[in-house]
Amino acid sequence: MKLAAFDFDSTLIDGETLEFLAREIGIEQEIKEITDSAMRGELDFFESLQRRVSLLKGLSVDKVNRICENLPVMNGALETINELHKLGYKVICFSGGFQNATVPFAKKANLDAEFSNILHSKEGILTGSVGGGLLFNDSKGELLKRIQAIMDVSKDETIAIGDGANDLSMFQYAGKRIAFCARPVLKKQADVIIDYKDLTFILDNV
Repeated sequence: MKLAAFDFDSTLIDGETLEFLAREIGIEQEIKEITDSAMRGELDFFESLQRRVSLLKGLSVDKVNRICENLPVMNGALETINELHKLGYKVICFSGGFQNATVPFAKKANLDAEFSNILHSKEGILTGSVGGGLLFNDSKGELLKRIQAIMDVSKDETIAIGDGANDLSMFQYAGKRIAFCARPVLKKQADVIIDYKDLTFILDNV
């Protein structure tokens, strides 16, 4: 058995979930600036996530779900996941984002599992707080290591695909490290660099 671990935002989907949500309330540019800084590795991921989510306070959960269920899928994502399954991979995604987005995508794409955070709400309205197991810079790597142990999959049998600084921790535990339309901080640690928005290019490297 082999394992493919994908980042979610700007990897499996074409864009950042938080920015699509922010567009709804007219603060997309403000959130984009925080996101860009975090993905370049200039801001601690936990602090940047807390700041961005706090700005969504007051947004209805129904509206969040509607937006998240209609996020644009990255070119080639569904085809690539299907081909990886044929090659014997279990395919999972890690997201510093939210279950509102990863759960419907996982069903659509037939992912074997998705791991993400939870937006806190009261009476159907976001409170501006977030919780979960993928809140920190090293969260994806730590979770990947645990999954490898459970599945008895080695580093050499694992590929990791991401675009930003919070994907660096995944790279530590992957035999093949693919930077997809990525920030320079991730490209420096990658075995494979893909600068085209088409995930099928990774199939040449698995």
